[in-house]
Amino acid sequence: MTKSFRTNAARTKKRSAVRRYFAKLGPGLITGAADDDPSGISTYSVAGASLGYPILWTALFTFPLMAAVQLMCARLGMVTGRGLAGVIGRRYPSWVLWPACGLLIVANTFNIGADLGGMGDVMHMVTGIPSYLGTPFFAVVIVVALVWGSYRWIERTFKWLASALLAYIITAFLARPDWGAVLRATFIPHVQWTGEFMAVLVGILGTTISPYLFFWQASQEVEEERAMGRVTVEEREGATDPELRDATTDSNTGMFYSNLVMYFIILTTAATLHAHGMRDIETAQQAASALGPLAGRGAYWLFTLALIGTGMLAVPVLAGSCAYAIAEAAGWESASLDDRPKRAGHFYVVIGLAMLIGLGMNYFGLNAVKMLFWSAVLNGVLAPPLVVLVVLLASDRTVMGERVNAPIANVLGWICAGVMAVAAVAMFIT
Repeated sequence: MTKSFRTNAARTKKRSAVRRYFAKLGPGLITGAADDDPSGISTYSVAGASLGYPILWTALFTFPLMAAVQLMCARLGMVTGRGLAGVIGRRYPSWVLWPACGLLIVANTFNIGADLGGMGDVMHMVTGIPSYLGTPFFAVVIVVALVWGSYRWIERTFKWLASALLAYIITAFLARPDWGAVLRATFIPHVQWTGEFMAVLVGILGTTISPYLFFWQASQEVEEERAMGRVTVEEREGATDPELRDATTDSNTGMFYSNLVMYFIILTTAATLHAHGMRDIETAQQAASALGPLAGRGAYWLFTLALIGTGMLAVPVLAGSCAYAIAEAAGWESASLDDRPKRAGHFYVVIGLAMLIGLGMNYFGLNAVKMLFWSAVLNGVLAPPLVVLVVLLASDRTVMGERVNAPIANVLGWICAGVMAVAAVAMFIT
């Protein structure tokens, strides 16, 4: 065997391994990328601009907590064949289920409004088209895609949209940060016992570990199985070891990608805005505008246009998670992105109403920053008890059989619930 033949064979094998790895990515990658929505980018931009490098450690801290909870949601969907609301409804009384769904819908609607408004503002920045025209344009495009696109088409489109987040990683290098200070801030936690620091910390936690992601991921695992022809709950129940390993790879990759992007957004704004004394920004749009003279036009365009890509990914996830939660809680049989509107009318009505109310908020004088704040408050209130429910369900043998949580997953889940509970109390105090 010649050296060149061995080299070519090794390259082919390596390419095949890479293809197999990316083929495993789906619900977890999309869920992780959707976490970095325009409102999340605003939160991370404010964090970097107001506090600088010392807040970078939060990306490292939140990753294992977020990954543990999201993997539990994925496993719940795969093993039970139901979405999260469906599992909660079968195990707990309706007074537990419906308040959780109600808070989720209210929080998501505020988030949809803020994200659509942010996308409209970006279109105005780039093209000069008034935001009151750009905002409904994006809403209509998203609704049309969700109603008439098949699940597989939507999944492939979302995977491509997830690549828009790479722009924030590139932007960080264009900002020319102090890498020594960056490394110290990454691995040495720094806490300031001030109202400003605690408020930013609470915002990061509420934005990163968001309840709508729990509902979306479990439901997407169900959609994956439906796409394989497993139509009934009985056909979907249970999961093989290879399927669970693939889900672990997918979920952990998505959460790592999400936190990596969060890290570089904080890094970019810390190296530019904070370093130059511009510490009072309130939105990602303000951060993008300020980046131009500080980090160059390339950084400005990357940061700005990526906001639209992330919005096109996140807003459907927000609206879709509302529809899945209501459909599963109410026991609707037809509740899938693969079902046509004629068959799943109620499901698409929920999506349409969530989008319409979120859109309407931009025309009734509601400030986008205040919408972000209230969605963070609601997420902060809903997240701790919902994480507790997820841990209990994923540890319950009557629900999961032999596929219950590993001890380390339980530990991380309880730490997550405790941290989020403390954060929720701190949110009200500050």
